[in-house]
Amino acid sequence: MKREMPNGETVDPAPSHPAASELRMPHKSCDDSHAPQVPFSVFRPFILAWHFLTAIPISRTHHEPTAGELAASMGWYSTVGLMIGGFLAMADLGLRWCLTAEVVNVLLILLLVLMTRGLHQDGLADTVDGLAGGRTAIDRLRIMRDPSIGALGATGLFLSLMLRYAGLLALPHQLRLPALVCMPAVGRWAMVAVAWSSPSARSDGGLAAAFLTHLSWRQVLLSSLVLVCALMAGLGGPVALATMVVGAVVVVVVRQGCRAWFGGVTGDLLGATNEVIEILFLLLIPVLVMAR
Repeated sequence: MKREMPNGETVDPAPSHPAASELRMPHKSCDDSHAPQVPFSVFRPFILAWHFLTAIPISRTHHEPTAGELAASMGWYSTVGLMIGGFLAMADLGLRWCLTAEVVNVLLILLLVLMTRGLHQDGLADTVDGLAGGRTAIDRLRIMRDPSIGALGATGLFLSLMLRYAGLLALPHQLRLPALVCMPAVGRWAMVAVAWSSPSARSDGGLAAAFLTHLSWRQVLLSSLVLVCALMAGLGGPVALATMVVGAVVVVVVRQGCRAWFGGVTGDLLGATNEVIEILFLLLIPVLVMAR
């Protein structure tokens, strides 16, 4: 049976990805005793956030995180999002030298999916299936646990990719790089904001329960400050303010929808939130810039 992670991932009890196993193995290697512990403890929440949100391992140290550490890692979600966006921006600069805009946009979407292991796309597809096939919250959650994807889930995923492609294609040239950098950060900030003070939708808690139970306003504030600074540096103060206001409204609507339709929040719902917010950011940022 799959288990849901708060970034939208669903994993089996025996994880095949090194990042997933890394966060579950309680033993240390024989070399760990000689490694400096203070620097690692300082950056541990960031490392956990990076391993949850990307497919790129940056530490070989095997530790099983506590519930508090999992929640603390969410304070770094926006930072990880900015780093992912930086990779996208660098790839865009390199690919545009030799490829057309249409091909570059497809390759950027492919790169984003590969870097994040398709975690959020999986959450979006499961959420669409649950909403389409269930009449009650219990039915929707049961459908979302099914490892197979339904016809409507596949359709929703395809449409989301098309909207993302259209948003990238429509970006004005002067907004392209800052939008690419900030887009993943906006989506991951929204995941933190939706998770804050939200109940778990599942009675058995699941892996997401650790995040939802121990997440505090400090992590939300840190994630928000990082995002605001990035938006102000890349797009200016008025656009940053408008983006945060629109984002806050969408977060409130999503939180209310999660409670009404599912009884709370799951990892799949957080992954779907990331997808929706990122796409809305791409589609609305030209309008917000022109309206300032």
